[in-house]
Order: sequence, then structure tokens, then C-alpha cells
Amino acid sequence: MAQMFDSVVSIDSSQSPLGGLWKPTHLQRLHYGGGSVDKHLLECLPSENSKAFIITGSSLANKTSLIKQVEQLLGKHHAGTFDKIGQHAPVKQLDEATELVLKDASVDTIISIGGGSPIDSAKAISYRLNERKKESDGNSQFLYHISIPTTLSAAECTLGAGYTGSDGKKTGVAAPQLAPSVILYDSRFALETPEWLFMSTGMRAMDHAMELMYHPTSTEMPCKWMALFAAGALFQNLPKYKENPKDEGVITKLQLAAFASLGFLALNVKGGLGLSHTLGYALGSPYQIPHGITSCLTLGHVVQLKASSSDADAAQIARMAPFIGLQVSGDDKKDGMAVGDAVLALVGRLGLKTTLTEKGVGRDQVHTITNLATRQERGPVYDKVRELVEGLY
Repeated sequence: MAQMFDSVVSIDSSQSPLGGLWKPTHLQRLHYGGGSVDKHLLECLPSENSKAFIITGSSLANKTSLIKQVEQLLGKHHAGTFDKIGQHAPVKQLDEATELVLKDASVDTIISIGGGSPIDSAKAISYRLNERKKESDGNSQFLYHISIPTTLSAAECTLGAGYTGSDGKKTGVAAPQLAPSVILYDSRFALETPEWLFMSTGMRAMDHAMELMYHPTSTEMPCKWMALFAAGALFQNLPKYKENPKDEGVITKLQLAAFASLGFLALNVKGGLGLSHTLGYALGSPYQIPHGITSCLTLGHVVQLKASSSDADAAQIARMAPFIGLQVSGDDKKDGMAVGDAVLALVGRLGLKTTLTEKGVGRDQVHTITNLATRQERGPVYDKVRELVEGLY
């Protein structure tokens, strides 16, 4: 995943707040609020004759009425639904869904409904369709992507798609055209999401916000500014959601915070987001741990490692302190460590604290996890990350 942006993004960025470049994606609409799907979905279709194919998971399709509602709303525009996308988007399901979409030449739109796996799968299907089109007649044809997220993973904000290969490892594709053209944040759809999943993906959004602060190519404006806002909104509203998960106002605030955490990544950022994310990929699909939970495991510890290891990283992390309600001491390293403590405390407050032991990951896997995250067999970086991983048991 860390490499998948390298070949498609060549936009320079700047760490200086007084000079830089921000190049946005082609996102055309972002609707938010309860009932926004009913109000706006049809007007979001690219044409009056559009045919849309829905990509989602079995829980939403079989345990809620949401998918049926969207199908009925689309009416004549509904071309089909694939509802078997599983956690981490297994390639077998992705292959099956791709073939179904390819059978109907009238499909010009793909609608993802759910969390990161359906959203990434929709992007990967669009990528594959375009590759087939280029092979057959040399023309480019990406699908118009409308995303209706039901978690806070913010997969709808990126131009990359991750999925699990046949070897159980995460791989991916990327292209600027894969970023959704429309996002519909409808709080009524999020009401159906299990509370632990919604909160843990909120910590995934926190992961985005924190790691973009010390990413070498993220822009000062608006990327880092919005990351600061996102972290503050997540710290404020995740506990409120835990107290009352049916409060649609709080849900909407969290959805907008998730967008702020990654929606201004744009086309600037090169490479993966950071160590917490690479650890998440090493822990996620190989051990079937949801990415929201991997962020709960790793983020606080990674923030502290970054703050203690680099003055530059500590300075960026310390900027988070006042936004998440901490008293600023003026000592960047001390404040950065306090931010890490606050992240770990929030995970505990949300009831999401866990260990690799509880997730069934044996201690014999420490080297494998560290190697996947660092791509190293030994050395100072490897040793620091290995120590961090050992502390997750």
C-alpha cells in the first residue's frame, strides 16, 4: 500500500506554511445530514440515462433495509447489486463483482454503500474496468463513483483502493480518477452500524489526522489545518456518541470530522501515511483484525515513538495538544508524548482497548509483523518497531 501512490502522484508539496501547492481531487459534491440520500441521490447521477451498480456487504443487505431503500430510490437507474464484499475486500469477491459489472455495458455509475471494504472494492472495480477498456479499444473509462459511507474509515476520501490478495496480504491500485465524485454522509445510514465499529473507525480517522501532521508531503493548508480540526472534533464527539449512539447530530459531526481527517489529502501526498498505517496493514488482513481496531492498538504508541525519536515530528504532533484539550507546556517532546497518552486514554474511554493476545495473534508473529511494517530484517528502525509491537501483547 505504501508504494501504490508513488507511481501516480507527482505533485510537489511544501512543509512551509508560507508557500506550497494543494491540488484537490475531482470530488464534485459532498452532501451531509439525515435524509441526504433520499433528497440528493438521484440528482447526483451523471446523466438522466445513468445505470448504477451497487457494491455493499451482506450485513447491510440482509440485516437492514438500507440497500432495498436505495434500490427502490434508483428505480430504472438500478442495474444490479453485489452484496458479498467481506472485511478487507478479498480478491475472490472482487473478481466476482467485477465480472457482474462488466456484463452490463450500460453501467456508468458505481455506488458503494458501507465501510472501507465496499468503498475500496468499488474503486478497484472501476480500475479493472478501465484496464479492460484500454486493452480492448485504447480508450479510458472509469466508472462515476457515488459513495454512501456507513463508518468513519474515510476510504471515500482517497484515490487508492486496498484489497486482500490470494496470499492474504493487502495490495492495492491507485489513480486520480478513482476518488469518488460524490459523497453522501447520511446519519440515518450510520444508525445501522454496530457501535464498536463506528467508534473504532473513528479512531481510524484519528489515525489519518495524526499521521498527516508528520507526513513529509502533506500541505500546511488545508491538509494539516483540517487534520487539527478533525482530531479535536473526534476527541469531543466520540465520547458523546458512546453516551448516545442514536444522536444524529453527533453522528453528522463525526462524519464531517472523518472527512476532514483525510478529505484534504488530495493529490499531494506521496507514499503511505505513516507507521501506524503500515502496522495496520501488517496486522489487518493477515490476522483478520479490522482496521479501526488496528488503529486503537497502534496509534497512541506510534505517536509517542515519533515524538520521542524526532524533534521535527514532535513539533508537528505537539500542535495537536490544544485542539484535543491538553494544556500546552511549550516542550514539543513532552507535549507530543502527552498527545499519545491522550489517544490511548480515549481508546480506553470508548471501551476499545485490546491486545494482540486477545486478537489471537501469537508472540511468534512479532518478527513477521515488524518485517511487514518496516520492510527490514534488522537495524535501529526495525528494533524500535519490534519493541512497539511486543508492547501490544
